[in-house]
Amino acid sequence: MPSLGADMEAGTLVEWMVKPGDAVKRGQVVAVVETQKGAIEVEIWETGIVDRLVVEKGRKVPVGEVLALLRAPGEAPPAAAPARARISPSARQLAEELGIDIRSVQSAEPGGVISRADVERAASARKAAPAPAAAAKPAEADWHAQMRKAIAVAMSRSKREIPHYYLATDIDVTAVTDWLAAENTKRGVAERLLPVVPLMKAVALALHEVPELNGSWTEGAFRPSAAVHLGMAIAMRGGGLVAPAMHDADRKTLDGLMADLRDLTTRVRGGRLRSSEMSDPTITLSSLGEQGVEGVFGVIYPPQVAIVGLGKVTERAWVHQGTVAVRKVMTATLSGDHRVSDGHRGGLYLAALNRLLQDPGKL
Repeated sequence: MPSLGADMEAGTLVEWMVKPGDAVKRGQVVAVVETQKGAIEVEIWETGIVDRLVVEKGRKVPVGEVLALLRAPGEAPPAAAPARARISPSARQLAEELGIDIRSVQSAEPGGVISRADVERAASARKAAPAPAAAAKPAEADWHAQMRKAIAVAMSRSKREIPHYYLATDIDVTAVTDWLAAENTKRGVAERLLPVVPLMKAVALALHEVPELNGSWTEGAFRPSAAVHLGMAIAMRGGGLVAPAMHDADRKTLDGLMADLRDLTTRVRGGRLRSSEMSDPTITLSSLGEQGVEGVFGVIYPPQVAIVGLGKVTERAWVHQGTVAVRKVMTATLSGDHRVSDGHRGGLYLAALNRLLQDPGKL
């Protein structure tokens, strides 16, 4: 069972998407797990053959417990135990069709061949046995309370364990907003970019100059990440918040980021995310400008070591090229982990972010 966030202790397996004998590839979705943040599609991390499904549907499983056993491509299945009875080909085929582990079937005659009748008897016994209680879908109010509790646990841990420092700067974003407006006039409605998209790219690119903000604090040490997986805070339908990863955000085009954002938002609102999207973020971006918020001082989401906040764009009197003019200005904030970086390095990051937004054509 993968850890799908600092607040997760267990999840309920609600669906298997593979069966024993299936070939699987790294990154393939093999199961669906229900958590306090919705249904998460669990991907497998190795290529091979599914040998055995260890956990049955409906069971609540702690993080770290084995869900299934996999064998490497070309590896032979485990040898049968010495006392194992012989199995008829038709019985083996029927067991596969019914999803029954043939190793759990006993012959009616001691030492005899396992027959189709033996498999059918085992299938009937399984149907008669009480099924594991599936996790009932909580009422909306209960689900929302569970969500708030999960977020509270994660944020309490963050404030308890992480020595935060906070920085803020005002950035003249006239260049990037004007560039975006001109760019969108060349596009059809479906191809237009949201204002947050170039900001996302700049947030990711600025990490190249201050890489100690990109990674995780695990086992008492900072683990830098070579890839920038930007966690994008997205509101869920009915309340709550998740921040799934936009993978390799620094290397994608603005169109690629827009497509990813549209896809993620749709699946967040539908309660359908993948395990890698929940476990991979190396830094989080919280943008609340559309809600009218001018400054966002976020709480770091463990095990990450930084979170960037972006507020709404406002018109202000601003000195530009030696003249006071009305400019479009946005407040950018950084919450950093003092175990890994300090205010000087955080200030360099915000300066890099500012510089990138002054030349939007290169994003």
